[in-house]
Amino acid sequence: MMFTHVMIGCNDKAVSVPFYDATFAALGISGQHHDNGAFYGSPETGMFGVGKPRDGEAATHANGGTIGLLAADVAAVDAWHAAGLANGGTCEGEPGRRDYGERPMYGAYLRDPVGNKLCAFTINMGE
Repeated sequence: MMFTHVMIGCNDKAVSVPFYDATFAALGISGQHHDNGAFYGSPETGMFGVGKPRDGEAATHANGGTIGLLAADVAAVDAWHAAGLANGGTCEGEPGRRDYGERPMYGAYLRDPVGNKLCAFTINMGE
């Protein structure tokens, strides 16, 4: 593990938290809600948080930034992508095989309700 946590901002937790509840549930990761948003994962494995910015300014997405999430298999990537689309996300890349050098992977990309770019990938393609 390299990170303790990743935190992104949201403008309306009533829109963003259901998106993350659904997409993380598709990956088998539970969440804990708090006054400003939610955290997913655990301190032992790393956490992903979403919440209103502490400075009170509007949340914006990172231009050029992508947050990659590990999925157990192809079915989990597909479920993650479908859950995101059903909960206010927009498609940034359909699920499918991606050839990165010698190690092929299967992945998909979404934008969350604020515009943050996310992807879910697996190397377990069942071949």
